[in-house]
Amino acid sequence: MDVLDLYRKTGALLEGHFLLRSGKHSPLFLQSAALLQHPLYAEAVGEALARHFEDEPFEFVIGPAIGGVILSFVVARAAGARALFAEKAPDGGMIIRPGLEVNPGDRFLAVEDVVTTGGSLKRAIDAARARGAVPVAAAAIIDRSGGQASFDVPFRSLATLSAPAYEPDGCPLCRAGVELEEV
Repeated sequence: MDVLDLYRKTGALLEGHFLLRSGKHSPLFLQSAALLQHPLYAEAVGEALARHFEDEPFEFVIGPAIGGVILSFVVARAAGARALFAEKAPDGGMIIRPGLEVNPGDRFLAVEDVVTTGGSLKRAIDAARARGAVPVAAAAIIDRSGGQASFDVPFRSLATLSAPAYEPDGCPLCRAGVELEEV
């Protein structure tokens, strides 16, 4: 499966000047919601990610809200596991809502649609660890860090991009006067 072709086909690959969640600026934005709104494509992506971890048993899949919610569901469905999500906490970290089942010792896979720095995915992993669960791996549809994002568990993605991400004070797009879009 050429996942970047799916992004192009669904209009989910955008070019311009974007403010990323990490606070960095980039000429490329991957609007995964535009891809994942199509159930057949979402299922195909979920199945492809789940196949990477067939030999690694886990009880649940977790993703950071919002981007990882649909993805955690489709990967969990393909793997026969539970699907959870972590959301922003007042302290800047992430939490898992009460009522979502996390048992001490449960093994889990953490997923994200697009990884730039890995910060959101790491905070989702920390939220599950705080409830006593054990991460087995992390995964993303797209690793836009060019392979630079690192985790303390194995990490896999369906595609890797070396898309530039600039600090705001060193952004050539800002210097060129290209209008910044918040996404």
